[in-house]
Amino acid sequence: MNPPPWLELVLYQPEIPPNTGNVIRLCANTGVGLHLIEPLGFAWEDRRLRRAGLDYHEFATVLLHSSWTDCRAHLAGRRFFAFSTKGKPGSFAAARFQAGDVLVFGPETRGLPEEILTEFSPETLLRLPMRPGQRSLNLSNSCAVAVFEAWRQLGYPGGDDAVIKVT
Repeated sequence: MNPPPWLELVLYQPEIPPNTGNVIRLCANTGVGLHLIEPLGFAWEDRRLRRAGLDYHEFATVLLHSSWTDCRAHLAGRRFFAFSTKGKPGSFAAARFQAGDVLVFGPETRGLPEEILTEFSPETLLRLPMRPGQRSLNLSNSCAVAVFEAWRQLGYPGGDDAVIKVT
């Protein structure tokens, strides 16, 4: 039995199976809960999804939601952060994560839709730094950067490098 997740990760309508498989592996290795919002751009049984996730699927907590509204309701009472190229520069560096937070990422080809982005305040709409003129980072890489920064801030709870957080 896996311990409860210390952080939740949401992929809104992911499109590319290997990216989602990589995120499943990331979640299994860090103890993060994963929420996928339909429609998915692939079948759950897709061999590319399984190959990218290797044998980590059984170690990850993955929930499938039929809509953004259902996912929000399931995770009610938590702080939500959206990741988008539309966030302010420097916003990611200023974020201070807490146990139980929810990190939300959009689909690979279009990002989060405007109607979802408007639900986030400027402080919770985060942008990962990139060189000028670049469009975006790979979804699974972006998730890894965000999860590891949150994990670092919290002292790696549940990890083999866990430290006592001094505030």
